[in-house]
Amino acid sequence: MGEAGPINVPLYSDGARSHTTHEEFTQLFVGSIDQGTTSTRFIIFDGTGQPVASHQHEFKQHYPQSGWHEHDPQELITSVKICMKKATGKFNDMGHSTEDIRAIGITNQRETTLVWDIETGEYLYNAIVWPDTRTKGMVRDLKEKEKAMGLDLRHMTGLPLSTYPSSVKLMWLLQHVPKVKEAYDAGRLAFGTVDSWLLYNLNGKDRDYFVTDSSNASRTMFMNLHTVKYDDKLLEFFGLDKTKLHLPRIVPSSDSEAYGMMADGPLQGMKIAGCLGDQSAALVGQQGFTPGSAKNTYGTGCFLLYNVGNAPVVSKHGLLATIAYDFGGRRRPVYALEGSVAVAGSGVKFMMNNMGFISHSHKISELAATVEDNGGCVFVTAFSGLFAPYWIDDAKGTIFGITQHTQRGHIARATLEAVCFQTKAILDAMEKDSGHKLQGLAVDGGMCNSDLCMQTQANLIGIPVDRPVMRETTALGAAIAAGFAVGIWTEFDELKAINQKDRTIFTPNVGLEESAKMFKKWTRAVQMCKGWLDPDENGGDF
Repeated sequence: MGEAGPINVPLYSDGARSHTTHEEFTQLFVGSIDQGTTSTRFIIFDGTGQPVASHQHEFKQHYPQSGWHEHDPQELITSVKICMKKATGKFNDMGHSTEDIRAIGITNQRETTLVWDIETGEYLYNAIVWPDTRTKGMVRDLKEKEKAMGLDLRHMTGLPLSTYPSSVKLMWLLQHVPKVKEAYDAGRLAFGTVDSWLLYNLNGKDRDYFVTDSSNASRTMFMNLHTVKYDDKLLEFFGLDKTKLHLPRIVPSSDSEAYGMMADGPLQGMKIAGCLGDQSAALVGQQGFTPGSAKNTYGTGCFLLYNVGNAPVVSKHGLLATIAYDFGGRRRPVYALEGSVAVAGSGVKFMMNNMGFISHSHKISELAATVEDNGGCVFVTAFSGLFAPYWIDDAKGTIFGITQHTQRGHIARATLEAVCFQTKAILDAMEKDSGHKLQGLAVDGGMCNSDLCMQTQANLIGIPVDRPVMRETTALGAAIAAGFAVGIWTEFDELKAINQKDRTIFTPNVGLEESAKMFKKWTRAVQMCKGWLDPDENGGDF
């Protein structure tokens, strides 16, 4: 952030305003818990949006069967506490006081499903992680049920029936884990996504803070997207009795009272004031506050969000509709169209861990650069089926175009390109749904560190790709939500200068005809990768 001179911003939650300089902003701090799919981070930002201290902790991934993906719920809590302790220690070593941290925000992996006993706080099964596909057979049956009942779940929830949302994961748990069914029958079963599990535990298992924000609630298929409330018809469709099931209370993403405070640790008593699902947080962190703004996060998966304003747009072209954020007060919820790619950074890890092509994930670009192009290889990375805009559950990962001349570099390049092709398909669908062509795309996440990948992306979509220097935009979004709640900022205009310095713009350097030819080949490969799972195969279902 440049020295733009004094900016009038609020410093106090009672509405008092102070003529605050850039230098004074650097002495205002907000903490951010970023609980992701493979690791947890705690980052302390100053009032200009710059990270001051941070710590990251990776935790174990559990794959008990093909298509299954789980986390240890206690390890999620432990990872958060480790990160907070380590980052706060670094912050103190720099001469700062923890009392200078005004509030904490939380952002989390979405759809991941947890269940616990509301009376004891004991978790009843591992967390089922968002890419898990054990519910394929169940989803097929539910689609038939939806058709027979004449329902339109996509219109009600913004989501299609798939293995993706939390609802089908909870159904699986009730049908296959006796402890879960026993707790449900006894009226003690608590269901939550990762945000609810963290908040419940960080508040010392205080049931007053058994809550979720609306961006996370919109990923469960239990919440009506139009009313922003749990819907009895939806609960009934999934066979759930709300008198037996404890659901977290839905609250705004930014709220100074709803989320409680830290019950213990170095930040004991610190207010938790903001919460956003990770992709919503990234949109906020990229200042995507106006309709038509968009961001793409290249993480374990790849998620593109497009701000559509204060009314939901239910996609006709295979996208999800979701709540982007809800900053409460007199503001109405803001909605987004979303496209999800299941495999992005996880494809790079596959090349490293499973195939041994590279020793470190950042080496993928170097390997891809050893060849001029993909050598005719197209890699459809459908490890968990294909998400938006295709929604092909029975696709499997498939490499086309291999010859005796194919080298590792060609496959590495095809791995990066797979993410770019799917992003292009999502953007095309967004343009059809919204009626507007995007002018640019803000990017973040680990894979955007690759210049080769980002240049390929710009070439395929034909518009500039805008990459910030500080790429912890997901954590920054949660910090912004918390900062709004305690009065550090009150208007989105006050955030315009945050994280804007020295951004890199990738502009297309190939013709439209060449990019169209590449995309046509990708589209053909997608059609050819269908149907690998026969109807009588269960793919890991019981």
